[in-house]
Amino acid sequence: MSINPSAFPHAPVAPWYRHRWPRFIMLGPVAVMLATAVTVSLALRQPEAMVVDDYYKQGKAINQDLRRDRVATALQLAFDARFDAAAGTLEGRLASFGRPMLAPFRLQLAHPTQPRKDIALQVVPGPDGRFLVRLPGLAPTHWQVVAEGEGRGWRLARGWNPARQPVLHIAADAVQGAQH
Repeated sequence: MSINPSAFPHAPVAPWYRHRWPRFIMLGPVAVMLATAVTVSLALRQPEAMVVDDYYKQGKAINQDLRRDRVATALQLAFDARFDAAAGTLEGRLASFGRPMLAPFRLQLAHPTQPRKDIALQVVPGPDGRFLVRLPGLAPTHWQVVAEGEGRGWRLARGWNPARQPVLHIAADAVQGAQH
C-alpha cells in the first residue's frame, strides 16, 4: 500500500527557530551554562582558604595549643579589652593572678574567611599594664582572637564580634578549650 502525497494538503511549515518551544526548551541549558560560568569565575577569583594541606601537622599544632592553654590556666591569665570603633583603637589589659602583666605579647585577629585580612600585632603594655593599639577599619565580623606570650609559651583564644560586643574578655580556666 502506498500513500498518495496529494491526499494531504501541504501547510506552510515555519522554520524551527520561529517556534516558541525550541526557545523554551533551550532556556534551561543556557541558564545552567551561565550559572557554571559565574561559579567558575568566583572560584578562580576567591580560592578556598579553609582547606588544610597537611592534616597530621595541623593535629600536632592543636595538641601544642592545648598545652599552651593549660599554661595560661596555671598562670590564671585574663585578657580584657574594649574596642572603640570611632577612634579605631583597642584598649585593654592583660593580667596574671589579678596583677598586670608588663611583658610584651602578641595579639592576632584571624578573619573567618579571608586570611589576607588577618591582623597580627605586637603589644607592649605600659607601666600600669594597660595597652592601646590602633585597629582602624576593623570589619564587623566574627574574629578569632589569640593573645600569646612572646615565646609562645601560653595562649588565650576566643571568638569575638566587635560590632555586637565592644568589650572582649578572655579568661583562662579549666574550660578554656570550650570557648573557641
